[in-house]
This record gives sequence, structure tokens and C-alpha cells, in this order.
Amino acid sequence: MNLNHLHYFRVLAKTEHYTQAANQLDITQPSLSHAIAALEKDLGCYLFEKQGRNIKLTKYGRIFYEYIDKGLQEVDLGERRLRELTSQENGWIDLAFIYTLGSHYVPHLLQSFLAQSQNRKIKFSLKQGNTTEILQALKEEKYDVAFCSYVDNQPDINFLPIAQEEVVAIVSRSHPLAVHDSVDLARLKEETFVYYDRQSGIRPLLDSLFEQVGIEPNIICEVEEDSAVIGLVAINYGIALVPNIAMLEQFPVKKLTITNPPHERYIYLATVKNRYLPPAVHTFCNFIVHHTSIKNPHTSD
Repeated sequence: MNLNHLHYFRVLAKTEHYTQAANQLDITQPSLSHAIAALEKDLGCYLFEKQGRNIKLTKYGRIFYEYIDKGLQEVDLGERRLRELTSQENGWIDLAFIYTLGSHYVPHLLQSFLAQSQNRKIKFSLKQGNTTEILQALKEEKYDVAFCSYVDNQPDINFLPIAQEEVVAIVSRSHPLAVHDSVDLARLKEETFVYYDRQSGIRPLLDSLFEQVGIEPNIICEVEEDSAVIGLVAINYGIALVPNIAMLEQFPVKKLTITNPPHERYIYLATVKNRYLPPAVHTFCNFIVHHTSIKNPHTSD
């Protein structure tokens, strides 16, 4: 069944006049007559009947019109909604990011982006999670873009470094190490650790740091979210390695700079390769690239 024919039928049903309907549709009257005849042939019944010089809907035409009018209204709404979502100036961006970015990085980035006059009408849907969950949902088209950790063996994902985070050790203020400002991880062999779970993007980096100093950390519990890690350290349940984020200032913990081993922690803009992205999403990604000068550690010169 031809969608144009349904649209023609709706206009003709409203006017009940071939000439008026053809003028509104900007088509010839024979073209309109041919379309209605084809539609009636598909349906196996007459939709219109003559009434003097005009026409009117048949009983079956009235029944059909009720459904077609509602259906085409939904199509019109869907088209308008899609144009809004894919508009460069009025688009919608589904953005996901890891927990550490929620209190400072993402709010300030959006503030800068939306401060530009051409971007002010763009809207965001924001979701937080761990890197594993975010990348899976990104592949499932639940998000347009994501900020997360780098993950090996993800051939469908483009990773672009956009920020760096320092990793620090944290202890409760009553812990013996709280009198220090820095620490060598090699000296933490006897400590108990509150650790990130295996779904977290920072977990491979932490494992690597301990491997470099020849320590297998004594893990008392594994946690997904940063505030839970910091909260447990604050009550002296263990110590932890965490990104140096603003949230640390809200808890009674002491930050210790890690002097050994040397390390770098990156945050990445992740997108799915060869996937269509609406203009507003392209604008957002280009804005990020323009404001990023970090070299990608996972590519060669």
C-alpha cells in the first residue's frame, strides 16, 4: 500500500472535492483519481461515491479514514520528532560517562559547549555507569557517544583520549600512612585494599601498577562506584587507589601521591565505527576534539 496514496486519500476525505484536493496536494486531478482507484483496488471496496457534482465517503471510507487519519498523524509526529533529534541546532545527544566524571568534568564540558550560541538548543540525555556496561550499551545504540576507559580488543569502537586523571592512594585520616603525602606502592604489601570490580575501566590499570611492583593486593572487597570506595576507606575499612577527583574533598580521607611506579590514566571519547551520527552529535564531538590536545597512547606516530 502506497503511503502517498494514503496521504492523498486523507486530503480528499477532508475536502470531498477532487479539484480542491488536487490543488492542495499540488498534483493533477487525473493523478489523484488514479491514486484513489489504485487504493480502492488494493482494499477491494469503494471509498468514495458521487453526490451530485461532489463526492462523499462511503460507509467503508469513513471507517478507513478514522484509522488512516490517526496513523498519518503519528507518522507526522514521528517525522517532526526525528527532525528535532537530528537537527544540528535543536538535536538530542545521548551521552554516557563513567562515575568519576559526573561531579566536575562533564558539567563543565557541557557548560562550555552550551555557552556557544549555536549550541544552546541542543539537549542531552545523561547516563552514568562503568566502562563495560557503557561500551555494551553504546554498541546497542542506547548512547550516541561515551566517555570511558580504554579497553583492548574492541575493534568496533573508536577511542579518542580527551582527558587525563591522576591516580592517588587514599587512606582514612586515622590511618598511620595519613602522616605522609606520597607513597611507593611497593611499601603497601601488608595493606588491605578496597578495590574496583572487574567491570570497572580502571581495574586493568590498578592491576598493572601492582604487578609492576611485584605485589598481589590483599583485596577485602570489590566495589563498582567511586563514592562507595571512598566511603569505605573513610571508615578505615581498607585503603584504595582511585582517580584524583573532586569528590575526595567531601570525605575524611588523605590523598597520597603515588611516586612509584610511574603511570598515566586517560579518559576516552568512545564512538562506534561506521555508525551514522546526527549533526548535533558531530558538532559535540568536533567541539571536544577542538578542545583536546592529548596524544593517543594507543596509536603509533
